This record gives sequence, structure tokens and C-alpha cells, in this order.
Amino acid sequence: MSTLIQWAKVAVIDVGASRVLYEKLYTFRGDNDEAWDHARMFVSREVRAALAAALAPAQATAAAPIGLAVFEFELEDNSAAPASGLAGSDAAYLADVTSGVRDRLAQSGRYRLVDTTGATAEPVKARALRDCNGCEAAVAQQLGADQSLIGVIRRVSRTEYTVGFQVRDARSGAVVSRGDSGLRMGADYSWTRGAIHLIGDRLLEGGAQR
Repeated sequence: MSTLIQWAKVAVIDVGASRVLYEKLYTFRGDNDEAWDHARMFVSREVRAALAAALAPAQATAAAPIGLAVFEFELEDNSAAPASGLAGSDAAYLADVTSGVRDRLAQSGRYRLVDTTGATAEPVKARALRDCNGCEAAVAQQLGADQSLIGVIRRVSRTEYTVGFQVRDARSGAVVSRGDSGLRMGADYSWTRGAIHLIGDRLLEGGAQR
């Protein structure tokens, strides 16, 4: 503009995504070398800070998925006349719940599912992980997982139930996420839908801790 006032326009473009990451017009004194050096350092700091903020979400998305051991969902039957043992129909519906939840978690890209078929601990075989005071974390660690997830269907009546889940850090045993659906209406065929909704709402959309 003159020997005293200078303008500088800076633009950073992501060529692959065809989008502008940063663009700004600067005005500065430019009547000597010291002024130009000052402008260069100032613009450099601003551009680097802006790019770090712009790229942070992409870097977080690209982080390695969490190794998660999703154990078979368990049934806690609080209905008026619970059957002795796990009925065949209940077992089939619980298998559907577990499969549906695992599929939902795998599709999110946030988790790498760890195979739990090799777990031989008694609470796993008895489907009683909900009562073992967090022992599922140690079992998950033995399987090579970063975290464990246990889920419980609590049947209140033949047409009422709740869903709950709990995620623990495999190393420390600390609870990193949990959720409860509250009372839901529906027979056993609706368990899967309720569990998938809860996992999506409380774990995936609510965020997960490493």
C-alpha cells in the first residue's frame, strides 16, 4: 500500500479434500527488515496454531481403535415366576442381543472387538459376570483387550424390562462408562432393539474414554 503499510494474505488449502483450512488477511508495518521479520514470525505462529486446531479432530478419528471384549449379555429375571435356569428362548434372544451390540460397536470404527470364546473363568461360563465385582476386567486383559463390556437384561415382567451395560479399563479395572435404559415396554423380542439403542446413545454418542 505504501512504504509503511503492507498487506499479506495467507491461505492453507487441503488439496485432497478441496477445502480451505485457514485464510486470513494481515496488515502490518513493513518499512524495515525488522518489521518484515516480526510479521513473518507472527504469521507463522498463527498459521501453525490454526492448523493444529483444524487437524485435531481428524487425528483423533484416526487413532487406533480400542480393543474391546464384549461378553455375552446376561439375564436377571425378576418376573413373578422366573424359570429354573435359562430357557432356550431366552438364550436365543440373549444371543441376538449380544450379536446386535457387537455389530453396532464394530461398525462404529471406534472399537476392535476381541474374541471372548477363549475365556474359561467360571463367571463367564455361568453368565454371572454382573456379580463378580469387576472380575471381567482381568479376564479381558488376559484376552488382550483394552476394555471389557458386560451387559444385563433385567426382566421385570413378560412385557417390561431394563437394559444395563458397564465398560471397565482392563488394566486398572476402573469403570469408564455405564448406562441404564430405565424401564422399557416390550417382550423378549424387543431386547435387541433396546440394547442397541442404549449402546448407541450412552456409549457411542456419549463418547468413550481410553
